[in-house]
Amino acid sequence: MIGYVLLGTNDSERANAFYDALFAVMGAKRVMEFPGAVMWGVSPTAPSLGLTKPYDGQPATAGNGTMVSIVVNKRSLVDAMYAKAIELGAKDEGAAGLRGDDGPNAFYAGYFRDPDGNKLCVFKVGPAD
Repeated sequence: MIGYVLLGTNDSERANAFYDALFAVMGAKRVMEFPGAVMWGVSPTAPSLGLTKPYDGQPATAGNGTMVSIVVNKRSLVDAMYAKAIELGAKDEGAAGLRGDDGPNAFYAGYFRDPDGNKLCVFKVGPAD
């Protein structure tokens, strides 16, 4: 249902470098580039995440209560992406790990804020891989 999510940034160069390195961990890359905006994904036809400076010219701010969640297919990928985000300067919002009980619908996730303060979650639902 979701086509893409667009987040604001105040420093495109820094933010683009952060997401280039972060998404490389899961094999995603830039799928579209426009003046002032970049989109990352696994293909141009799959859901993607983009960054831009706000159209209205005002400073970008992180939404209070807003979070973008990125689904992956292995708990080890949750661990790797969370670790990479922290290495790249993200702020910890909840280390990678199991939330609740383990089992067929287990929720394994890591939470962090990017350098602009946007909150992200990387998660896998299901049993350990």
